[in-house]
Parts: sequence; structure tokens; C-alpha cells
Amino acid sequence: MSLRFAIPELPPEEMLPGMTEGEIIVVRSARRKKSISAYRQGGQIVISIPARLSKADERAIVPEMIAKIRAQEASKTPSEASLIARITQLLELHAPELSERPTSITWRAMRERWGSCTSVDGTIRISDRLKSAPDYALDYVLFHEAIHLRFFDHGAQFTAILSRFPQEERAQAYLDGYEAAENALLPPAL
Repeated sequence: MSLRFAIPELPPEEMLPGMTEGEIIVVRSARRKKSISAYRQGGQIVISIPARLSKADERAIVPEMIAKIRAQEASKTPSEASLIARITQLLELHAPELSERPTSITWRAMRERWGSCTSVDGTIRISDRLKSAPDYALDYVLFHEAIHLRFFDHGAQFTAILSRFPQEERAQAYLDGYEAAENALLPPAL
């Protein structure tokens, strides 16, 4: 038998270190004897521990496991410099007539959009939901936002250039599927 519980909202002085972002789920399992595992599922970090583990040991181990998951994710997350290089390559391949380049690209917590662009200063923001997306989906969003450096709307010129992305349909299907799955997991609105 396993018991699942979410870490409740605690006052800052009682919060375990490393538990400031998102919901953490700890699963106590009677079948688990010694091993401890942690993984990300649906935006949550799930930590499986033996049922017999003491609360004191849990308070020590859970933050370590959270840090481990976050370190693994950080090592896989493309840097700003690599994202700018990717955009440059995408523009050279598919839209060489566009000379505008981003001045910065940052990851942001966005739940309503995949990316946004401010053409005045050349900044692009990409949703952190794309950190673990396939390359073609991330490249599609980067290319989309880079085109906005020249074309502010989704008019005919913008659409014509975006259609040059070779995996446009596949990328759009991935993004639509991700959003559909995410929306299906949301609790019903009251």
C-alpha cells in the first residue's frame, strides 16, 4: 500500500529547503524497503520513499531529492546563448531575408502562451513548459517569435515565412496536444 500526500502550504519558517516552487508529492510505500526515487510528473516532483522512513529522515532526504531533480533539469535546459544560436541558424536556413536578431532570450513561467516577443528591444521570452519539449517544438516556437521581430501580427507575410519551418504541422500538433493534456488535468472551475 502506498500513501500519497501533497506537502501542505506551510509558513516559511516550517518549509523544507528547496520546496518553494510547485507542488511536491511524497509517496510512502510499504513495498519499498531502502530505495528512494524522485521524478517529475505533470509539473510536480514525485518522491517515493519507504513507509518506515522516519519523519526526520524524510525532512533530510526530500530536499536533497528535489535538488537532484532540479539539477538534472538545469543541465538539460538550453542556455540563452544556445537559444540565440538556434534562432540565428533557423533564420539563416528558413528566412535569410530577415536581418533582425534577438538581443536576449529568457525562460519564463508562462501558462497561456508558448512565447512572447518585444520587437522594440529585441527580447524574446520562452515558456518554461518547453524545457523538456522535443527540439522541433522548441525550434518552432523560437522561429515563430523570431519572425515577430519583423512582423508584429500573424498576417500573410508572417504566415508565409512561418510555413517554411519544415516540421510546422508536427510541432503545432505537439503544442496542441500538450495543452489539451494539461487542460484535461486541471481541476474543474468552480
